[in-house]
Amino acid sequence: MPIEQARRYMEAALDLARQAAAAGEVPVGAIVVKDGEIIGHGGNRPIAGHDPTAHAEIVAMREAAAKLDTDRLIGCDLWVTLEPCAMCAGAIAHARIARLYYGASDPKGGAIEHGPRLFEQPTVHHRPEVYSGICEDAAADLLKKFFSARR
Repeated sequence: MPIEQARRYMEAALDLARQAAAAGEVPVGAIVVKDGEIIGHGGNRPIAGHDPTAHAEIVAMREAAAKLDTDRLIGCDLWVTLEPCAMCAGAIAHARIARLYYGASDPKGGAIEHGPRLFEQPTVHHRPEVYSGICEDAAADLLKKFFSARR
Protein backbone atom coordinates (compact mmCIF):
# COMPACT_ATOMS: atom_id res chain seq x y z
CA MET A 1 0.00 0.00 0.00
CA PRO A 2 1.38 3.45 -0.87
CA ILE A 3 2.59 5.41 2.16
CA GLU A 4 0.38 8.40 1.30
CA GLN A 5 -2.73 6.24 1.32
CA ALA A 6 -1.74 4.63 4.64
CA ARG A 7 -1.23 8.07 6.19
CA ARG A 8 -4.60 9.24 4.87
CA TYR A 9 -6.42 6.32 6.50
CA MET A 10 -4.56 6.64 9.79
CA GLU A 11 -5.09 10.41 9.80
CA ALA A 12 -8.84 9.76 9.49
CA ALA A 13 -8.60 7.50 12.56
CA LEU A 14 -6.50 10.10 14.39
CA ASP A 15 -9.15 12.75 13.69
CA LEU A 16 -11.72 10.48 15.34
CA ALA A 17 -9.37 9.99 18.30
CA ARG A 18 -9.07 13.78 18.67
CA GLN A 19 -12.85 14.07 18.65
CA ALA A 20 -13.08 11.41 21.35
CA ALA A 21 -10.54 13.30 23.48
CA ALA A 22 -12.51 16.54 23.05
CA ALA A 23 -15.56 14.67 24.38
CA GLY A 24 -13.60 13.45 27.42
CA GLU A 25 -13.13 9.92 26.13
CA VAL A 26 -9.80 8.11 25.82
CA PRO A 27 -8.47 9.25 22.42
CA VAL A 28 -8.77 6.20 20.22
CA GLY A 29 -10.21 6.31 16.71
CA ALA A 30 -10.89 3.64 14.11
CA ILE A 31 -12.09 3.27 10.55
CA VAL A 32 -13.11 0.30 8.42
CA VAL A 33 -12.10 0.37 4.77
CA LYS A 34 -13.40 -1.80 1.93
CA ASP A 35 -12.24 -1.40 -1.65
CA GLY A 36 -10.61 1.94 -0.81
CA GLU A 37 -13.77 3.44 0.74
CA ILE A 38 -14.28 4.22 4.42
CA ILE A 39 -17.46 2.36 5.36
CA GLY A 40 -17.28 2.60 9.14
CA HIS A 41 -15.81 5.03 11.61
CA GLY A 42 -15.77 5.44 15.34
CA GLY A 43 -14.13 7.08 18.26
CA ASN A 44 -14.13 5.77 21.80
CA ARG A 45 -17.47 6.50 23.49
CA PRO A 46 -18.05 4.17 26.42
CA ILE A 47 -18.61 7.09 28.80
CA ALA A 48 -21.04 9.00 26.59
CA GLY A 49 -22.90 5.86 25.57
CA HIS A 50 -22.88 4.25 29.02
CA ASP A 51 -21.58 1.23 27.12
CA PRO A 52 -18.36 -0.54 28.15
CA THR A 53 -18.17 -2.16 24.70
CA ALA A 54 -18.21 1.16 22.79
CA HIS A 55 -14.52 1.09 21.93
CA ALA A 56 -13.58 2.82 18.67
CA GLU A 57 -13.03 -0.49 16.86
CA ILE A 58 -16.41 -1.88 17.87
CA VAL A 59 -18.21 1.33 16.90
CA ALA A 60 -16.51 1.36 13.48
CA MET A 61 -17.17 -2.34 12.84
CA ARG A 62 -20.84 -2.00 13.84
CA GLU A 63 -21.29 0.84 11.37
CA ALA A 64 -19.51 -1.07 8.59
CA ALA A 65 -21.53 -4.25 9.23
CA ALA A 66 -24.77 -2.26 9.12
CA LYS A 67 -23.73 -0.58 5.87
CA LEU A 68 -22.85 -3.94 4.29
CA ASP A 69 -25.89 -5.63 5.89
CA THR A 70 -23.80 -8.53 7.18
CA ASP A 71 -22.08 -9.78 10.30
CA ARG A 72 -18.85 -10.61 8.45
CA LEU A 73 -16.51 -7.87 7.28
CA ILE A 74 -14.74 -10.06 4.74
CA GLY A 75 -12.33 -8.09 2.57
CA CYS A 76 -12.34 -5.16 5.00
CA ASP A 77 -9.40 -3.50 6.71
CA LEU A 78 -9.49 -1.94 10.17
CA TRP A 79 -7.33 1.07 10.95
CA VAL A 80 -7.07 2.00 14.64
CA THR A 81 -4.84 4.40 16.52
CA LEU A 82 -4.08 2.02 19.42
CA GLU A 83 -3.33 -1.69 19.68
CA PRO A 84 -6.69 -3.39 20.23
CA CYS A 85 -7.65 -4.87 23.59
CA ALA A 86 -8.76 -8.49 24.02
CA MET A 87 -12.45 -7.64 23.51
CA CYS A 88 -11.76 -5.79 20.27
CA ALA A 89 -9.30 -8.41 19.03
CA GLY A 90 -11.97 -11.06 19.55
CA ALA A 91 -14.49 -8.97 17.62
CA ILE A 92 -11.94 -8.45 14.83
CA ALA A 93 -11.51 -12.22 14.53
CA HIS A 94 -15.27 -12.87 14.59
CA ALA A 95 -15.86 -10.20 11.95
CA ARG A 96 -13.20 -11.75 9.71
CA ILE A 97 -11.33 -8.47 9.21
CA ALA A 98 -8.70 -9.07 6.50
CA ARG A 99 -6.02 -6.65 7.69
CA LEU A 100 -5.50 -4.77 10.95
CA TYR A 101 -3.41 -1.61 10.94
CA TYR A 102 -2.69 0.17 14.20
CA GLY A 103 -0.62 3.05 15.46
CA ALA A 104 0.61 2.94 19.05
CA SER A 105 1.32 -0.23 20.99
CA ASP A 106 -0.46 -0.76 24.31
CA PRO A 107 1.75 -2.74 26.73
CA LYS A 108 -0.89 -2.58 29.49
CA GLY A 109 -4.11 -3.34 27.64
CA GLY A 110 -3.18 -4.52 24.18
CA ALA A 111 -3.93 -8.06 23.04
CA ILE A 112 -2.11 -8.28 19.71
CA GLU A 113 1.60 -7.95 20.52
CA HIS A 114 1.05 -7.75 24.29
CA GLY A 115 -0.99 -9.58 26.91
CA PRO A 116 -2.87 -12.58 25.52
CA ARG A 117 -1.59 -12.14 21.93
CA LEU A 118 -4.99 -13.29 20.84
CA PHE A 119 -4.24 -13.99 17.19
CA GLU A 120 -1.48 -16.41 18.23
CA GLN A 121 -3.91 -18.61 20.18
CA PRO A 122 -4.80 -21.95 18.57
CA THR A 123 -8.51 -21.50 19.35
CA VAL A 124 -8.82 -18.34 17.25
CA HIS A 125 -10.58 -19.21 14.00
CA HIS A 126 -9.47 -16.17 11.99
CA ARG A 127 -6.23 -14.20 12.07
CA PRO A 128 -5.99 -10.96 10.13
CA GLU A 129 -2.76 -9.71 8.68
CA VAL A 130 -1.39 -7.24 11.26
CA TYR A 131 0.63 -4.08 10.62
CA SER A 132 1.67 -1.90 13.54
CA GLY A 133 3.48 1.38 14.12
CA ILE A 134 1.61 3.46 11.51
CA CYS A 135 1.71 7.10 12.66
CA GLU A 136 2.75 5.65 16.02
CA ASP A 137 4.20 8.89 17.40
CA ALA A 138 1.06 10.91 16.66
CA ALA A 139 -1.18 8.27 18.23
CA ALA A 140 1.03 7.90 21.31
CA ASP A 141 1.30 11.69 21.75
CA LEU A 142 -2.50 12.02 21.79
CA LEU A 143 -2.74 9.46 24.56
CA LYS A 144 0.15 10.94 26.58
CA LYS A 145 -1.32 14.45 26.43
CA PHE A 146 -4.79 13.19 27.33
CA PHE A 147 -3.62 11.28 30.41
CA SER A 148 -1.09 13.89 31.59
CA ALA A 149 -3.88 16.51 31.56
CA ARG A 150 -5.92 14.23 33.87
CA ARG A 151 -3.15 13.81 36.44
